[in-house]
Amino acid sequence: MRLTLPSILLACTSFTTLAGDGHWEYTGKHGTAHWGEEFALCGNGVNQSPIDISASKTIEADLPSLVINYQESNAISINNGHTIQANIKGNSTFTNDAGTFNLLQFHFHAPSENTINGKHFPLEVHFVHADQDSRLAVIGVMFEEGKKNTELEKIWSDMPESKQSKEQLINALSAAKLLPKEKSYYRFNGSLTTPPCTEGVRWFVLKDTIEASKAQIDKFSKVMGTNTNRPTQPINARIVLQ
Repeated sequence: MRLTLPSILLACTSFTTLAGDGHWEYTGKHGTAHWGEEFALCGNGVNQSPIDISASKTIEADLPSLVINYQESNAISINNGHTIQANIKGNSTFTNDAGTFNLLQFHFHAPSENTINGKHFPLEVHFVHADQDSRLAVIGVMFEEGKKNTELEKIWSDMPESKQSKEQLINALSAAKLLPKEKSYYRFNGSLTTPPCTEGVRWFVLKDTIEASKAQIDKFSKVMGTNTNRPTQPINARIVLQ
């Protein structure tokens, strides 16, 4: 089945925060199984992320090409206790049918949060964007274990290893080099993957992967000290386009 994009896009709600005020973790008494006790949407939301993207359940659609204009810039690297996050300075944008979204930050999860046909990847990066109305769009990219990633190493070499710490990246960072050349994608409506699990987030998960070395993947996992992925959530009535 092939549908035109305007007829099947879901509405996107506004967000007010990228992180909840309450305490949460990935494991233990404040772990993913208990998020819904303090953050209602994490427990009763119907469009939650991440998801398992099954090729047999996606719908072919006339999706527009992604227009990504990431500029080389400096960034602040932060260890917030849940991930390593790079806060971007400068004017890097992503444009889709809903308008232009500014790149705010990108961060990592190990193993991947979204899965493809049930497969986890060793690392996933989320590029988080917001438009002038505070609507979110996230581009997800999967890493395969392979050769050393030189752009990733710029972040890893200055990786803050203590929780709630930050480092200024010395080298100019090119977020575009953390994207694969081919940018075909899966598209669905979802949420933040961390509390408060705010819904109304446009998700674009790229089909192609990039590489990072085993040492790079292991360094992230060692610094974080635990898996940093939320389990996949029910798709419910959502449509996944490709």
